[in-house]
Amino acid sequence: MSEFEFNSVAETQQFAESFAQKVPPGSVVGLIGNLGTGKTTFTQGVAKGLGIDDHVISPTFKLVSEYEGSHSTLYHIDCYRLDHPDEFMNIGGEHFLNPIEGITLIEWADRIEPLWTDDWIFLHFDRIESQPDTRTLQISGIEL
Repeated sequence: MSEFEFNSVAETQQFAESFAQKVPPGSVVGLIGNLGTGKTTFTQGVAKGLGIDDHVISPTFKLVSEYEGSHSTLYHIDCYRLDHPDEFMNIGGEHFLNPIEGITLIEWADRIEPLWTDDWIFLHFDRIESQPDTRTLQISGIEL
């Protein structure tokens, strides 16, 4: 497991941009952390690293956003509003769990834990209470 600390939105996004270059196509990345810990901020950096110019926001109300980049397709999923993993499958989740030529980032991946497989990459986000702008990130499933 690798651990990182970021002191700003810009630091988080710069790291995520370089992270995007190291994640192979076909990967599923589970983003886990409470509200405000940097999951969407990280996703914005990944999008930039994949050559995506679109404005990336959390897909909380539509659940899935798809972005075409110059390097790869990004499937950005938010499971916050899901109560059960079956709901994920009902929106065509199997397609996003096998992104042949893209990368799937799933915010609130812990809500669909029964669907996890050993080849997923996991990012655990947290805040440092005494430093409101600082976030920590633990990454497992990939060597950086």
